[in-house]
Amino acid sequence: MSHPTRAPFGTRLGALLAERGRLCVGLDPHPSVLRDWGLDDDVAGLERCVRGTVAALGDLVAVFKPQSALFERFGSAGVAVLERVLVDVAEVGALSLLDAKRGDIGSTMDGYAAAYLADGAPLAADALTVNPYLGLDALEPAVAAALANGRGLYLLARTSNPDSGWLQLAERDGRSVAQLVVDAVAERNREALAGGEGLGPLGVVVGGTHGQGSLDLDVFNGSVLVPGVGAQGATLADLARSFSRPGLLLPTSSRGVLAAGPDPTGLRTAVTALLSEGTVLTRP
Repeated sequence: MSHPTRAPFGTRLGALLAERGRLCVGLDPHPSVLRDWGLDDDVAGLERCVRGTVAALGDLVAVFKPQSALFERFGSAGVAVLERVLVDVAEVGALSLLDAKRGDIGSTMDGYAAAYLADGAPLAADALTVNPYLGLDALEPAVAAALANGRGLYLLARTSNPDSGWLQLAERDGRSVAQLVVDAVAERNREALAGGEGLGPLGVVVGGTHGQGSLDLDVFNGSVLVPGVGAQGATLADLARSFSRPGLLLPTSSRGVLAAGPDPTGLRTAVTALLSEGTVLTRP
C-alpha cells in the first residue's frame, strides 16, 4: 500500500531543487575532515561535524547525502549519530539521500529495504543508493519498498573509480552494462509515472569525473546523481558541458563544502558560491 500523504520522491525532489537550487551536500566525515575542523576522530567529533553542517546549511540545501560507512566505522554509537542526523535533515525541510550502496538477493535485500525505506525505521531516508551489479532483479524488494513509501533509489550506473570500466562499459547486444542500467531504470520510471511527466522515483549514479561519456540520457526520466564536484576535480561548468541534459543532474559536493567548516558562515559562503555556479545546469 502506498504511503497516504507523502508525495512521490521525484515530485518532492523536483520541487526542492526549484526552490533551493541544484545541489546535494555530502556528509562525508573523513578523519581528515574532522582533523581540519579541530575535532577528535571520535563519535563526539563526528556528531559535531555532521549535525553542525546540517544546522548551518539546512535552509539552503535541497539534499544531504550521509555516507553510511563513515558513521558505521564508530559502531553502534556512530549509527546512532546517523539516525539523529537523518531526523535533523527532515526537520530543516531537506531530503536525505543515504549513501550505503546496498545490494543483495532474496531475504537479505528485504532486510535492507526494511532498514532504509520503511516508514518508522530508525534509518529510513528519503532515498538510498543501491548496487545493481548482483542483477537488477535482486533490487526488487528495494524498488517495491521505495515505490510504496514515496521514497527513491539511485542505482549505480557509471561510477568514478578508474577500474570500473571493465565491468560497466562491457557490452551486451550493442549496449554497455551501464546503459542497460540506465534503460532499465527509465522503464521502471515510466511504469511509476503512468504516462505522466516529471522525475520518476528511481535515479542513477554517474561519476562527474567521467562525465556522460557514451551514455545515452536523451529519454531518461529520473534524477542523475553526480558525485565528484570539488575535491575530485569536477566543476559544475564541466558538468554542464559534458552532459546533454544538465537539468537532470543532482551534483554532489562533499569535502569541497566541508573544507569550509567549521565556521557556519564559511560553510554557507561555499554553498552559496556553488549554487550560483549551478545556474549553468538549469537548462533542460
